[in-house]
Amino acid sequence: MASLSRQLARWVTKLAYDDLPPAVIDRAKGVTLQCLSSVLIGSQTKPGRDAIALIRQEEDGVRKGATILVNGGTATRGGAAFANAEMAFAGGKWDTFRMLMHPGTSVPPAALAAAEDSGASGREFITAIAAGYEVMERLAADVIPTLMARGFHASPVFGIFGAAVAAAKIYRVNEDQMNSTIALCASLAGGNLEGARSGGRALREGAAVRNAMLAVALARQGHVGGETVLEGEAGFYHAYVGNNQGRLTYSFTGDTHASLDNVTAGLGEAWIFLETLYRVYSISGYNIAHVELAARLCIEHDIRHQDIERIEAVVNWLETQYPSPAFAVRREDTDREPGSTAYHLAYAAIKRGFPLLRDWAPQTANADDPPETMALTQRVTIIPSHTMPLFGPRITIVKKDGSSHTIQGTGREFIWDFDEQARRIRGVSGGLPISAARFEDIIETCRTLDQQARADALVKLTLVS
Repeated sequence: MASLSRQLARWVTKLAYDDLPPAVIDRAKGVTLQCLSSVLIGSQTKPGRDAIALIRQEEDGVRKGATILVNGGTATRGGAAFANAEMAFAGGKWDTFRMLMHPGTSVPPAALAAAEDSGASGREFITAIAAGYEVMERLAADVIPTLMARGFHASPVFGIFGAAVAAAKIYRVNEDQMNSTIALCASLAGGNLEGARSGGRALREGAAVRNAMLAVALARQGHVGGETVLEGEAGFYHAYVGNNQGRLTYSFTGDTHASLDNVTAGLGEAWIFLETLYRVYSISGYNIAHVELAARLCIEHDIRHQDIERIEAVVNWLETQYPSPAFAVRREDTDREPGSTAYHLAYAAIKRGFPLLRDWAPQTANADDPPETMALTQRVTIIPSHTMPLFGPRITIVKKDGSSHTIQGTGREFIWDFDEQARRIRGVSGGLPISAARFEDIIETCRTLDQQARADALVKLTLVS
């Protein structure tokens, strides 16, 4: 049987726009809009400005490369992709896959850099986005918690694969070059948890995207990456997961074994990309469902916060120990501080929602918080469960009169079509460095991306003149 990278390479290089189901095309447009919205927000933050300054200092004067979004400077393709990924991360409007991965901070920045350089059409861009997400998420799906328990961060570790596959697809590489691109990513992947745990700032998707562009360039130049680099005895899974036999220390479902055959099973038929959800609130991903469900429960039953005795939430146990039970820096089942799950539940019950433009890091109390927030936070109980789905808590609000109301999440509350994504994300327009009218142009260009002669029309729409 062909190696995993060979199977993936063969599928990606043959994939055409006409092979994509309508839902996949729609989601590719939506995640692109989500990424650009985050870049626009992130460009105004200190980390975003620092990333721009770094690349401008290092690479100013580059005559042929790619554009730094919003800023308009020209850098190498890797440099521009780095800055754009860093801004996407700083903006906090990520998409999320299985709690701990955020493909939108890596795949679209790489695809945009390649599309600008190659003159790719909107259809080519959509196809590349779909391919990048699908490969990244299939490689990671079963092993994310186990990899995190070994001290790696899954989002940059797998982000390099998604970014590189998307860029390589846009460059129309052949199967051997795509195989080498994937294999080279195994050598260039990285992302460690300890820096952020010990007072530092994590090196995340920006570095992954820059290395992704290097992997693509090397493969296009003829560098052969190898054949069993993913599943081999000394390969990627052995190094990052601890074995190439599918043995797991942790999993979201409780399984202790996963077959590596799952990586390529049903390629092009079952799209794991469609599990990607939108994190429209700039808070820890597992808290978005708490906000949404608590707000819905209070609206549907007209529950006033003054009438609430207590709130209970039963959640997937891995959501209570971020980023991993092996190295937990937060315990959501015991913490009742600002930024905790208990805090977000209380806030949502009081305000029936959460601000779209609030800074995502650090997640603390805000001067605009209702004064009752912390008092209600102390009456919230988070109950870990091994049977609850990811992002699917069961929330019960008990009122002072003894009555109670319960809502069960499905984990799919933040999976929706492009029209709903556009409606939701419009709420950030007042806090962007471009006009509301220009943001509408970006939304419409994403909506009609498959009709655009050049995908880099999106790049120009972000620029602040």
